[in-house]
Amino acid sequence: MSDTDFLAALKQQLDNNLPGQAAQAKMASGSRTKFPTIPSTAKEACVLCLLYLKEKEWHLVLMERVSNNPNDRHSGQMSFPGGKLEIGETYEEGALRETEEEIGVPREDIKILGKLTPLYIPVSNFHVHPFVGVLTYTPSFIPQESEVKELVEVPISLLLDSNNRRIKDLTIRTVSIKEVPYFDVYKKVVWGATAMMLSEFVVLINNVKKAMKSDYEFLK
Repeated sequence: MSDTDFLAALKQQLDNNLPGQAAQAKMASGSRTKFPTIPSTAKEACVLCLLYLKEKEWHLVLMERVSNNPNDRHSGQMSFPGGKLEIGETYEEGALRETEEEIGVPREDIKILGKLTPLYIPVSNFHVHPFVGVLTYTPSFIPQESEVKELVEVPISLLLDSNNRRIKDLTIRTVSIKEVPYFDVYKKVVWGATAMMLSEFVVLINNVKKAMKSDYEFLK
């Protein structure tokens, strides 16, 4: 199985019926296991799961948001690059623009493979549209200092390892949340909406494994 075969198989999974909320719920905490009706006041946002080869293994990149932004309800948390949709642009255009602005990858270099299941985030009233894109080269990132504290490059194999799925109590600002499922990514806690979207992505990767029955190295 070549890298081209892997991307084609992943695109096929994205084009078929997505795992959806059942997959997202595996990494949801508390009331987040119930999916509320999206209010008419919800703000539209887009994020990008960006794939690229590094040292012969597929990676994606997450960003730790700066923690001193009073207008960001998700400040200090781990997330995909992304943000609020601007007037006149499509969801895909918004995801590509935000990725270029926040991590410095030229939007024209990214090929969109497909879209994951949208997810409503009650705490910030954002309806998020997640995309999966791929680069043909290993990027040199340019983080946006006002938005990004740190970028973390994540091998997909790390997400496939069940040992990196854990549960702990979290305190966010003054709110305590019990038994929160999260991905342990190099000691970074990836939880909430980002973990829920990653959960669906992992299900798709496992579906690729089953469909291809291959010896592709990182899918073993």
